[in-house]
Amino acid sequence: MASMQGKTVIITGASSGIGEELAVVLASRGANVVLAARREEELAKVAKRCEEAGGRALSVPTDVSDQEACRKLVERTVEAFGSIDVLVNNAGVTMWGRLEDVTDLSMYERIMRVNYLSAVYCTYHALPHLKARKGMAVAISSLTGKTGVPQRTAYAASKHAMQGFFDSLRVELLGTGVDVLVVSPGFVATPIRDNALGPDGKPVGRSRRDESQDTMDVHTCVAQIVRAIERRDREVVMTAKGKVGLFLKLVAPGFVDRMALKAMKTR
Repeated sequence: MASMQGKTVIITGASSGIGEELAVVLASRGANVVLAARREEELAKVAKRCEEAGGRALSVPTDVSDQEACRKLVERTVEAFGSIDVLVNNAGVTMWGRLEDVTDLSMYERIMRVNYLSAVYCTYHALPHLKARKGMAVAISSLTGKTGVPQRTAYAASKHAMQGFFDSLRVELLGTGVDVLVVSPGFVATPIRDNALGPDGKPVGRSRRDESQDTMDVHTCVAQIVRAIERRDREVVMTAKGKVGLFLKLVAPGFVDRMALKAMKTR
């Protein structure tokens, strides 16, 4: 996959943020991009950007928390382009609030469905096509999928589930020609935290952290993802702090917990 020319890529959560920019970059390399998200008008705008970049784009309005919708997404892709080379499970929603302050526990189920089960649904239905093309399943996870973060219990749980699912799937697929890539960004400049769910299960409307500090721009993030796809890597842990944190978690887990708590109190 050093060249994406003519490859077909499904991207969930493609209406903004990482998904949108990834779609445009892959389209500029000649890929057929299939854009999935709920917001039809926003998808149309992204599709136009992809076509202007030189690729072919298909918008498929999809509620990825619905298994049947994910099946239809895969079906529409194969009908349009005949195959699937890469599936990027990028759809996600986050939250902000201490467990004891939560008044709507259904938020946990919603986040698990969007962040984790959507990836299970899409990967399950796409897998026969990925095997036929010796393709790649990509999970856009988070550093929060590696270590716990206070006030984001639902989000961290969903990303830990995603990490475990794709690590296990990678082993199952040994020898089939299908590779599995898990991407773990830190804070990236996207709208996801503006749309975070509060303790009442409703969007908070704005990020609760200082976005000018320790935030990667989306273009840098996407460049790392594209490089990892082309190299068929198994994992990308973004940022030096993220890599150091994972090492410290092995040797000094209590220290990492205290640092995480301190960091969240200052944001």
